[in-house]
Amino acid sequence: MDARTVHEMIAVPPGQVMLSDRRTQRSWAVQLSPYELAACPVDRAVYAQVTGRRPGTAQEARLPVEDVSWWDAVRFCNSLSRRHGFAPAYHLLADGEGIEWDVSADGYRLPTEAEWEHACRAGTTGPRYGPLDEVAWYRGNSHERIHEVGAKRPNPWGFHDMLGNVWEWCWDIYDAEVYGSYRVLRGGGWFDEHWSCRASVRRRSHPTFRVDDVGFRVARSVPRGRAQSRRS
Repeated sequence: MDARTVHEMIAVPPGQVMLSDRRTQRSWAVQLSPYELAACPVDRAVYAQVTGRRPGTAQEARLPVEDVSWWDAVRFCNSLSRRHGFAPAYHLLADGEGIEWDVSADGYRLPTEAEWEHACRAGTTGPRYGPLDEVAWYRGNSHERIHEVGAKRPNPWGFHDMLGNVWEWCWDIYDAEVYGSYRVLRGGGWFDEHWSCRASVRRRSHPTFRVDDVGFRVARSVPRGRAQSRRS
């Protein structure tokens, strides 16, 4: 099984997304350039093929990988990029804590939360892109367990499991002044109630955090212009 073919990358059109945070009652608009995003979260088979590791207790190959930290996810992105001959998007600094994102690189990376929400909504305007039981595994239908990727109905742009099954790490720091290095999680998981499985819901956790309902999917930038970098 080739990791290149397991997860289809879907081209996402440019657009604007309005993000909001219930805790601070703040909203802000983000303009997005075109990018690519995986149709499904990274599954256990691909993660094991690329890293040699099998985190978590579940064994089925097509289950989304879970029990992975944000740092595990960014290292996976770099490894997958090298495997496919792309320039790694991330440069991990010598102190082991800092990281730079080369936004000109063509390698795999985590989506920003604006990219994640734009792809999740797929042109829809409601809290979800379809009836919850048809599009997501959540506490009401999951029997309190994780499920194979791609089993639920996709959204209008072809993305599966954007809501439910596993929360997904995004690139962004949640709120540096209040939570330090905590990173954004999106989408809701198999153990969550229906109100957590909405396109706008934001959660945060420390980048070393691992648990059985958190995974990720990969993105890629469309090549553009001169080299830039973003550090956090």
